[in-house]
Amino acid sequence: MLAIIIVSWNVRDLLRRCLTAVQSSLAEGNLTAEIIVVDNDSRDGTVEMLRKEFPAVQLIEAGANLGFTAGNNLALRTLLKRPDGGPEFILLLNPDTEPQADAIPQLVTFLQEHPAAIAVGPRLRYSDGSQQSSRRRFPTPLTMIWESTPWERLWPHNPWARAYHCLDRSPDRVQRVGWLVGAALLVRTAAIRKAGLLDERFFMYSEELEWQWRLQWGSPVAPPPNRSRREHVDVCSQIWYLPTAVVVHHEGKSSEQVPLTRHRYFQQSRLLLARMWYGWLTAALLRHLICLGYQYELLIEAIKLALGHRPELRRQRIVLYQQVLYTLQNDR
Repeated sequence: MLAIIIVSWNVRDLLRRCLTAVQSSLAEGNLTAEIIVVDNDSRDGTVEMLRKEFPAVQLIEAGANLGFTAGNNLALRTLLKRPDGGPEFILLLNPDTEPQADAIPQLVTFLQEHPAAIAVGPRLRYSDGSQQSSRRRFPTPLTMIWESTPWERLWPHNPWARAYHCLDRSPDRVQRVGWLVGAALLVRTAAIRKAGLLDERFFMYSEELEWQWRLQWGSPVAPPPNRSRREHVDVCSQIWYLPTAVVVHHEGKSSEQVPLTRHRYFQQSRLLLARMWYGWLTAALLRHLICLGYQYELLIEAIKLALGHRPELRRQRIVLYQQVLYTLQNDR
C-alpha cells in the first residue's frame, strides 16, 4: 500500500536517524511500508551502514550523484513498472527528516479518507522545534523577483511574498495549498501515473513546485494562477497541508556540503522555471536582477571586510558570490 523513497548523499548519521524515526512512526499506526533508499554515490559509509543496520531497506546504488530529482525518478520507475501496479501511495522523504509520532500513518489516513486529494504534506519543524514555512501558492513573476533574493530583505513583508507563503492563513489548520516544500510529501500513485515523473532538467530545487503543478493541472508549461486568481488554488487545489502530522527537518544538510553548487542549482532552477512558465523575457529580467542581487551582496561583504568584521567569513563569502555571479553571467 505504501512505499517510502529517500534519496541520500553523504548524510549517513542523519539517514540512520531518519530510518529509525520512520520505523517508529509506522509502528505507531501499525502500518507497513516498503522503504527504498537511493544512494547518490555517498563516500561516508552510508551503504555499509544500511546493509548492516537496515537489511530490510531496499538499496538502490545510483553510482553517481544524480541529484534529488533523478534519484527519486530512479525509484519511482522501479515502483511504477511493477506488474501489480505498485503501491497505492508513495512518500518522498528527505534523509534529513524525522517523522514524529504517527505522522506517516496520519498522512496515509488523510489520503484514504479524501479520495479526491492528490497529495498531502505535514507540518515541518526545524531542529530547534520552530516552524518551517512549507505552505505555498504558485509564484508570479513578482514573487520570483522578491522571494529568496537580497531584495526580499529590503522589503521582507511585501504582498507577493506574503501571498506566496500563505501568511494570510493560520498554519494550525488543515488547508489546501498550491504546493508544499518537498521534504516530506505523500502522493497518490495514480496521480503520478497521469502526470509523469519529476522533471530531470531540475537537478535540485523547484522540481517539487513544477511537479505539484503538473500533478494537479497536467500541463508542464501553462503558467500557474496569478495572485488575482489565487482563490482558484485555495478552493480547487487537491494538495493538502496536515498540521497535526509533524516532521522535523534538519534542512540542507546535504547541499550545505557544497555551497557553490547549492547556490548555482537554486538560481538555475528558478530561471528554468521562469522560462518555462513566463517566457524568455521574464527569465532574462530575473537573471539580471539575481546578478544585481549578488553584486549588492559582494559590496556589503567588501565593506564589512574593510571594517575588519569577521574577515575570514567575509573572504569566504566574497569568493562564493564571485563564483556564483560568474556562473550566472556565463550560463545562458
